[in-house]
Amino acid sequence: MSFLAIILGIAALIYGYTGWRLIPPVQLPLPWNLAAWFGLVLVATLPFVSFFLRQHLDGIWASLLSWLTYLSLGFFVLLCSLLLLRDLAWLLWAGLDHLQAYARTLAPPDPTRRNLVLQAANLGTVVVALGVAGYGFYHARRRPRVDRIEVRFPDLPPALEGLRLVQFSDVHAGPTIKRPQVEAMVAAIEELGADLILFTGDLVDGSVEDLRFEVEPLARLRAPLGCYFVTGNHEYYSGVEAWIAEASRLGFTVLLNEHRLLCEGQLLLAGVTDYGGGDHLPAHVSDPKAALGEAPPPGALRLLLAHQPRSIFAAAEAGYHLQLSGHTHGGQFVPWKYFIPLQQPYIEGLHRHGDTWVYVNRGAGYWGPPVRVGAPSEIALITLRRG
Repeated sequence: MSFLAIILGIAALIYGYTGWRLIPPVQLPLPWNLAAWFGLVLVATLPFVSFFLRQHLDGIWASLLSWLTYLSLGFFVLLCSLLLLRDLAWLLWAGLDHLQAYARTLAPPDPTRRNLVLQAANLGTVVVALGVAGYGFYHARRRPRVDRIEVRFPDLPPALEGLRLVQFSDVHAGPTIKRPQVEAMVAAIEELGADLILFTGDLVDGSVEDLRFEVEPLARLRAPLGCYFVTGNHEYYSGVEAWIAEASRLGFTVLLNEHRLLCEGQLLLAGVTDYGGGDHLPAHVSDPKAALGEAPPPGALRLLLAHQPRSIFAAAEAGYHLQLSGHTHGGQFVPWKYFIPLQQPYIEGLHRHGDTWVYVNRGAGYWGPPVRVGAPSEIALITLRRG
């Protein structure tokens, strides 16, 4: 109930503030003013209506509703953010000196001129929001770029020197991410010819029945040391046990608080269930220490796949050398990226946490609005080096 209240509060802020700053300055006649507010309310309720209607719609209608919902949501989030930034800038620019200057003026400011300036600023903000949304749409829908990273370890076993790992994460196949986009991701991964392919959670937003066809291209992925899969939080929203079985059918080895020894025992590859998995299934409590087993081979590089970056605290304590995570999408777009540190210790990229490296992948897809600003989609090619 509290989660729903938070969502409703955020929606009220986004659409309410946008309406308050854009509609009154236009000074529409009463019927048109009411129509504008009514239209805004309809758009505001669209995500909630869509959530229930998609369960009863099929094919083109469900797809159209999803696109209308997520495109409008992304645009209004960006627009509200720009309006807030603009208004904050105005307040800072005015300052005390500006207010004092108005106080010394005998004649009050011209309200007509002031309203015209506000209308012009509103129009400019809407145009900028449209441009940013278009830019973000392009980067959300394009083929993920390949980020190449080297991670160095002073005691790296000789057999692992130059080992190439592909990590991809957060595909989120579902309402707007379909088979063609998944095929583009698979093609990008195949071209890299890595030794090991690793997926770090959030494959889908929907059931196996609805999305099996969309993720089927993943079955093409092959690597000499295998393909591995760990659960993300969205697997638990979408029927985790069915998706574990489907991931296995697609050719992935699913690691549920367990490990595999690779490269003649010199690489210990472990994977844990999502950080919150135990809230959905008691047997899926995430446990990096248990994933090591009782007697991990001495001298082996310990690599952990964990969907959420905040698993790093337990991973470092357990003695892992490297953790690969996703979940954050690199923030995906403002203003969300600035709230992620409230929950996660790292947002994107490579970081040192004590004696443990952690790499946070921005994700190959997106969640919700098809928009990425300042956080392009990613497939990571990670090379292990000694040094």
